[in-house]
Amino acid sequence: MSRYRAQQQTPVDEPEANPHGEDHVPDDEREDENDKDSQPSEPKGDYLNVASRPFLMKILQKQGDGKVLFADKVLKFTASGKMKRRNLIITDFAVYIVDPETDGLKRRIALAAVDKMCLSDLNDNFFSIIIPTEYDLLMASTRKTEIATCLFEAIKTSAQYELEVSFSSSFEYNATADLVKEVQFEEVEGGVRTRILMKK
Repeated sequence: MSRYRAQQQTPVDEPEANPHGEDHVPDDEREDENDKDSQPSEPKGDYLNVASRPFLMKILQKQGDGKVLFADKVLKFTASGKMKRRNLIITDFAVYIVDPETDGLKRRIALAAVDKMCLSDLNDNFFSIIIPTEYDLLMASTRKTEIATCLFEAIKTSAQYELEVSFSSSFEYNATADLVKEVQFEEVEGGVRTRILMKK
């Protein structure tokens, strides 16, 4: 599928050059996000209590959004493999990526632009949101299953199509408009080993 960068309506995380062909994900970063069950039995949805955070409400109201379906802290991976803490918010119209340190909106993606969601079939926290008209998102969350369910239901309701959700031991994503990476998962003693490889 051809990729091109669509005209941006909001600021985005700038892709960074990647001098290496492989990114290793440090164990301590994964463990830092792994203090909660990855598949909660009673999904809460808004784990950030968005209504109590004026700067988040201002961002949503400016875009005409008000109904929060999911909100939580995640780790986002840049094109160079660096990990950045972000707030992920899903409404009935869009996906928001917000910098929790600056309270700034980094990216807004209309639900109708989301084509697919990729997850590994092992017990890890990684997932990718595929956006054909832009570049994709690679993130990690202990609530990846709840995020997938929320996105599926939101897109089915608002955009009136069913989101493809794919589970596998590896998947590709566009880290930038021109850079494809592959995420590989391998079950090892004590957990899952994750590797991020540059494809081209």
